[in-house]
Amino acid sequence: MHLHTLLRPLYLLYFVCIGGPLLVLATILCCLVVILSGLLGAPASFISWATSIWSRVCLAVSLCPVELRGREHLPSPDAPCVVVANHQSSYDIFALNGHIGIPFKWVLKAELRKMPFVGKACAAAHYIFVDETKPSSIVHTLEDAKRVLATGNSIFIFPEGSRTETGRMTRFKKGGFVIASELDVPILPVSIDGAYDVLPRGHYLPSPHKIILTIHPAFRMSELAEPPAHIAASARHAQQTIASVLPRERKD
Repeated sequence: MHLHTLLRPLYLLYFVCIGGPLLVLATILCCLVVILSGLLGAPASFISWATSIWSRVCLAVSLCPVELRGREHLPSPDAPCVVVANHQSSYDIFALNGHIGIPFKWVLKAELRKMPFVGKACAAAHYIFVDETKPSSIVHTLEDAKRVLATGNSIFIFPEGSRTETGRMTRFKKGGFVIASELDVPILPVSIDGAYDVLPRGHYLPSPHKIILTIHPAFRMSELAEPPAHIAASARHAQQTIASVLPRERKD
């Protein structure tokens, strides 16, 4: 019998009795800290530090180590960009929050505002919400994004829009690249591998597995094509770059 099959019941017992409750407790505490920090006007650096600690705790109690590759490609903190990555599972957020190493704000779906604690915490952290049902939302998104970049923070977005259902990458949407084009900032591609093995979409209990983050060189959209073709060209280039280090079964 495979070793993973033998150890799975032990891990589930551990996670249900210890790891899971610690993860929930850490999430509630982090949300409260972020909400209070927002009300008290705490600096953005403190909120970033708090969410980074929360993410690392959640990974640790889930027994999921993270390996960061391509650290030399990370931009300096005072050089904001639009970070894009494939979206394998909810554990992507822990890995990126805890290990990406640059200050950034998430671009999130508007419905996340309704989540207890989490929605208020994301609003207090000044994350950017997008209502995909309203075409006019892009205007408000751009205005919010300009304010974020003005504070020295980068913007993080999952171009696939939602977590993969099969583990394979899906087509990148162009919204994030429109934002980068309008704001004239570089694109930083990041590959995520292993998070799907931790928690596939539709599952509720994770499995211990290493997550690998690969930082690729940033690029400017104008390097690939002239407007307006540069948006589609950049989406293709980012997706191909991210897929280049993924296993065959995870590519689009």
